[in-house]
Amino acid sequence: MSSLGNRFLAGCDGLVPGFCLHDELEWFTKAGFSPLQALQTATINPARFLGREDRQGAVEVGKRADLVLLNANPLVDIHNVAAIEDVVVRGRVVAKLEIDKIVASHRRAGGK
Repeated sequence: MSSLGNRFLAGCDGLVPGFCLHDELEWFTKAGFSPLQALQTATINPARFLGREDRQGAVEVGKRADLVLLNANPLVDIHNVAAIEDVVVRGRVVAKLEIDKIVASHRRAGGK
């Protein structure tokens, strides 16, 4: 694992972007990762791998504003990644109502 210098990246091929990551992050914790380490597989680790750590992967002034705002702490329980309230994409807030409409549309179109 990371103590040996290895870094892991979360990823999935679900039809509704992002939601299959919930399962992926849960599997990381089942494999022995802490919730923080699991979250890093979908945040800072990909930014480092892609050479974009200076502009992505963390919440800092000057970095791209892509965030998932949660109603519960995923560091306490990784399942809390599903407690989505809003999403910020490139600095634009996407409210829960709009997220629900997007998910419903994908489901009607044959997604999960």
